[in-house]
Amino acid sequence: MITAETQRRRRNASVLCIMGNEANKTVRFWMLLVALLLGGVVINIWDRAGEARVTRRALRDFPIQLGQWRQTGDDLRFDAETEKVLGADDYVSRNYESADGRAASFYVGYYATQRTGATYHSPLNCLPGSGWIMTDGAKIAIKPVGGGPAFEANRYVVQNGNDRALLVYWYQGRGRVTASEYWGKIYTVIDSVRRRRSDGAMVRVMAPLGNSEIDAEEAAVDLASQTARQLPAFVPN
Repeated sequence: MITAETQRRRRNASVLCIMGNEANKTVRFWMLLVALLLGGVVINIWDRAGEARVTRRALRDFPIQLGQWRQTGDDLRFDAETEKVLGADDYVSRNYESADGRAASFYVGYYATQRTGATYHSPLNCLPGSGWIMTDGAKIAIKPVGGGPAFEANRYVVQNGNDRALLVYWYQGRGRVTASEYWGKIYTVIDSVRRRRSDGAMVRVMAPLGNSEIDAEEAAVDLASQTARQLPAFVPN
């Protein structure tokens, strides 16, 4: 049989439990509010601080001689509409030819900041939109000539009508090199917070695909390895 005293104690315990829960909710509320306010202050300071300044060379000064590769013709410039869509702060597009007669094209699009929405355009989106078909996708290792760690790049066979080529491309910036567009975006967010930097570039090498896919791949990888050694002066670490 439950006595009146037992019922009273139970009621008091229930009241204390409710009061304790309410107190915990109040504490959590104020802790969350303080965290949000501090987060807002940090974001405001970070936004006011802006992008960190970095020193780099203009891509127009990229070497015309890279090992046995030498530039042929003048730098290629896009029309105003294409440049507007591209949104790059600096870019270079040119053709190279090796001493043994191999040919390849080279492109770098550099973005000083990606905070404002301007960012590199993935070939996976741009090339199909321009009529190119991309097949035989894979990853390939690029070893910078003269030293430095090897890194992975994307490799595709691309075709537009009768034009066929071997495409190699990767993303680079702030000392990071990756084949993955998604990891490139993640690294950009991390470095934007930690280093106040979101600058970066997309690097692309294309070699005409004649009778031998192997020869085209070797040409593209060779030129890519030569350019990788020079890029940090133009796409800062």
